[in-house]
Amino acid sequence: MERARQAIEAALDRKISAVDDGDEWVCRPHRPGDIAGALAGGRLVAAHRRGKTMWCDTTGADGEPGPRLGVHLGMGGWIVVESDDGERVGGEPFRPEPDAIRPEWERFSITFADGGRLRLLDKRRLGRVRLEPDVDALGPDALTISQAEFRERVGRGKSPVKARLQDQGVLAGVGNLLADEVLWQARIPPRTPVGQLGDDVLDRLHATMRRTVEAAIANGGAHTGQVIPFRKAGAGCPRCGAPMERGQVGGRTTWWCSAEQV
Repeated sequence: MERARQAIEAALDRKISAVDDGDEWVCRPHRPGDIAGALAGGRLVAAHRRGKTMWCDTTGADGEPGPRLGVHLGMGGWIVVESDDGERVGGEPFRPEPDAIRPEWERFSITFADGGRLRLLDKRRLGRVRLEPDVDALGPDALTISQAEFRERVGRGKSPVKARLQDQGVLAGVGNLLADEVLWQARIPPRTPVGQLGDDVLDRLHATMRRTVEAAIANGGAHTGQVIPFRKAGAGCPRCGAPMERGQVGGRTTWWCSAEQV
């Protein structure tokens, strides 16, 4: 998401001439034309991110503050920003290669008065675009939360530690893959009740989470984690070779090392 936010910065302060918001699922609960009507003639003026939630501040055609535009990439969406000649000026590496991209994967787009565009591409149609996202319901970002606040928010109660890490109201930015990677890196069993984690373990978990999030941003996403390719039947832990185990934690499929996370 941080790479996507950085990509959107290439679209700031460009006048919006048209918006394609016709995908009623991606743009729910808005009707086609609602987002276009709110943004046309205005500009995107700032791009923000907290965890996996991203939003843009806007101005209207009169220069006055406009609605916030929320963008969520889902499991596999990505942002591309283009100049007037179609050259990419911002965005993540194409997944897959540009020649393999199908027109129907474009779920939302903004066309600028200079001819360039911002596009949300999403093969699986799991992304989301909406006006005025509820940012206030999110916890602090996983990359910036302090050690003391992490102890207070994560380390109290009986919830399994993996479920607590994924609670976006507690901590924003840790999804299913990232949670498995963080706990594997920290050698912590995912079902451990958070109240049983002492301050030393919580501090180690906090430091590990920060490093893991930074690595995910640098490498292109949570799917680049060290243990992620081994989240499958018959795989061994890439660190010690012990069998990887699978189960459900907080309603999500979870993988862990049978030797080091017990």
